[in-house]
Amino acid sequence: LECALGTGNVGRYDDAIRLAGARNLGLPPEQTVIPRRLKSSGYTCGVFGKWHLGYEPKFNPMEHGWDAFFGYLGGNVHYFNHRETSNLHVLFQGRLPVHREGYMTELITDDSIAFVQQNRTKPFFLYVSHECPHFPFQGPGDGSKLVTAENWMDIDPDVYVSMLQNLDAEVGRLLAAIDAAGIAENTVVVFVSDNGGFAGAAHMGGLREAKGTTFEGGIRVPLIIRWPGRIKPGTTCHQPCITFDLTRSCLRLAEANASAEKLDGHDIIEHVTSGRDDYSRTLFWRGKRGNRVWSAVRNGDRKYVRKVEDAEREDWMFDLSKDQAESTSLLPNAHADDLRKLLADWEADVKSSR
Repeated sequence: LECALGTGNVGRYDDAIRLAGARNLGLPPEQTVIPRRLKSSGYTCGVFGKWHLGYEPKFNPMEHGWDAFFGYLGGNVHYFNHRETSNLHVLFQGRLPVHREGYMTELITDDSIAFVQQNRTKPFFLYVSHECPHFPFQGPGDGSKLVTAENWMDIDPDVYVSMLQNLDAEVGRLLAAIDAAGIAENTVVVFVSDNGGFAGAAHMGGLREAKGTTFEGGIRVPLIIRWPGRIKPGTTCHQPCITFDLTRSCLRLAEANASAEKLDGHDIIEHVTSGRDDYSRTLFWRGKRGNRVWSAVRNGDRKYVRKVEDAEREDWMFDLSKDQAESTSLLPNAHADDLRKLLADWEADVKSSR
């Protein structure tokens, strides 16, 4: 959900190595949307958990306008000692490093509940960004398990399950706190993931591949919204959407002015509550790690996927209305060139300005 913190068009990750060397790898505070706009509408804003938008002090969440922050600056940490593989301590409270005892998932929930209790009588926006179930695979009872740089990314399906069970319980604990505060009917709760599960551990429900690809298993994720009195329990919606749609939804719900922003998202929550018919959309994805680049474009039900690694290129095309599992590529196909052009135009548009 990190993309929902910005405008949706702050440049690609391609130049990460150069930016890191220049101590400039992170989301510039002036490009943050949610806390700045919501605070102008009287909201108190808190973020708890994974930040992963810059280590440098100038990228700290407090510089982006958040009123409260507890969590870690990188992409993943040891769940018990709260350090990275390099042994770097990255756990922060606000702008300062902090030391806590406990399991990371539960610590994030503790501070999130405290934030709800402190702000229950006024408008607030709470962003809870759990690391779980990211590696290292450590369940709540694995405090004595030896985790090193060598086994940091080792897959353990049984531990993965225990981590998810704990996450489920912690989400339930937060929901119970909202209920106990008497604000459930006036609080919109959104549960969503930022990517598919880990290959070898997660069950992708018949979708192709997993995290790190632009096949459906890598990008199609759960989106659950709780809003008592406005969204009937058990309601389902098949409208294609993307996580930065939630930025526009949050600003509209808070009656915050977004006219000065370039927002790519659509108001998905309003779409659900209004009961409108679903509509066709064009969506894009891109992920670069080292010399490997995954890209995809979906236009209506047609989807084009491309993988480039060094000098090798593979591509596929699917009709998701008939083949959600992406089992049979339709290439060559008369529509492929149109999809390739859409993707090329978009990639040029989001090329980093830094």
